[in-house]
Amino acid sequence: MQNHINQIIAFLEEVGIPCNFTTLSHPTFLPGIDIVNGTLHIDLIKLEHPGDILHEAGHIAVAESPERALLCGNVSKQKSESTAMGEEIMAIAWSYAALVKLGLPPQVVFHPHGYKGQSDWYIENYTNGNYIGLPLMQWAGFCAPATDNAEQSYPHMIRWLRA
Repeated sequence: MQNHINQIIAFLEEVGIPCNFTTLSHPTFLPGIDIVNGTLHIDLIKLEHPGDILHEAGHIAVAESPERALLCGNVSKQKSESTAMGEEIMAIAWSYAALVKLGLPPQVVFHPHGYKGQSDWYIENYTNGNYIGLPLMQWAGFCAPATDNAEQSYPHMIRWLRA
């Protein structure tokens, strides 16, 4: 578990998502992780699944640049329902692309205790090339269409933070 955490944190720092190790004394949406002003706050004692770090980082990454530093807590509650749904789908797609970049198995993010019992469905779809959220990722400039440049097509990324 610690090896995955170290690898994930190094990646997040490299792409510009700030992380802070701290003690969280309040309830959080996911155990051991909070978003405070666009920074991931991680309590290693309470953290249950390292992949949850990537998913929450995905929420920071897919937010538009001017909004990123304003994100706090359950970020979906700060947005309209349609924006929240779109960004949730993008955060899932972003976290899968990050897994691929890091060479981690999909079970790190799509663990049995997450995604409302649909982790296996996500794993099956993503590993078979059915990339849920791909049009949104292309629209937001994270990746190119596969016909343009295979090196920049999903799950490879042109950039890791939304402009």
